[in-house]
Amino acid sequence: MMHFKKQLLLPFVCYFLSVSQFFHVCHGDVGTAAQYSPPYLPTACFGDDQTQFPSSNLFAAAGDGIWDNGASCGRQYLVRCISASQPGTCVPDQTIQVKIVDYAPTALSPPSAQSTTIVLSETAFGGITNVPLDSINIEFQQV
Repeated sequence: MMHFKKQLLLPFVCYFLSVSQFFHVCHGDVGTAAQYSPPYLPTACFGDDQTQFPSSNLFAAAGDGIWDNGASCGRQYLVRCISASQPGTCVPDQTIQVKIVDYAPTALSPPSAQSTTIVLSETAFGGITNVPLDSINIEFQQV
């Protein structure tokens, strides 16, 4: 019976740790991220609605791998930079939470790199990187 309780508790503990500063304790999926610039409207998820963007400007366009035929619209992801082609690019231990508002292949503004897992707003990309590059390697997890 105790083993069963541990199995139920582990996902909760992992989720709790993932939303705290200890995101690296529970590993998410690994992928790539690019960035895109304004104009951001209209989006594939919410059209011309200005209220779709979080006040923090931490939002993103989903790549094919997480688009899920539009079901990803409005989903929230924790994202952190884990590596890049240039050393020192990633902000150490920095995790951001972004909201999916668009589909990367149809976004009005082209991404800095094609075929990435996620395309971050300029603010989001700058929140986890020290150096502007076309793409970075990320760890991400849906919350």
